[in-house]
Amino acid sequence: MINTAGLKNEYKERIVPALMSEFGYKSIMQVPYLEKIVLNQGLGIAVADKKIIETAINEMTAITGQKAVATVSRKDISNFKVRKQMPIGVRVTLRSDRMYEFLERLIRVALPRIRDFKGIENKFDGRGNYTMGIQEQIIFPEINIDGIARLLGMNITFVTSAKTDEEGFALLKNFGLPFKQQN
Repeated sequence: MINTAGLKNEYKERIVPALMSEFGYKSIMQVPYLEKIVLNQGLGIAVADKKIIETAINEMTAITGQKAVATVSRKDISNFKVRKQMPIGVRVTLRSDRMYEFLERLIRVALPRIRDFKGIENKFDGRGNYTMGIQEQIIFPEINIDGIARLLGMNITFVTSAKTDEEGFALLKNFGLPFKQQN
């Protein structure tokens, strides 16, 4: 495992004072923090092949270091041949040490491996949370390129305690997420 004390210490020693001076917080308790990171893969193609869910669970577990769980459908949808309680996705919620470890690997290893990478969009949800999409799981070094049958994308959601998008943007920017430059 990667030593996550570095990223936690960086938050306490560098990011908290920077955000306090930028937004004029009176207390350290007002400074936003990263609550959790949620990884989600929607696998509608799993209706035809059940092995895709098992493969996705194994890949997501390898990427995060935490056991992934299958998400199931809530109702029947005949047009898509989906039945209630049928597995249609995979997700993982990371908190604490595993969250910081994944964030560090994402910023320092995975994102630089994307071809023609110019930064990530900075579209927040209005409450300081950010979701980014990745088209290929092969950007993570834990995935063996020769062993994959199908390229699968995923959504990564960063849930913060920020009240506004500006606070959430400043927090994630200070963590080192490479946002695109504003024009």
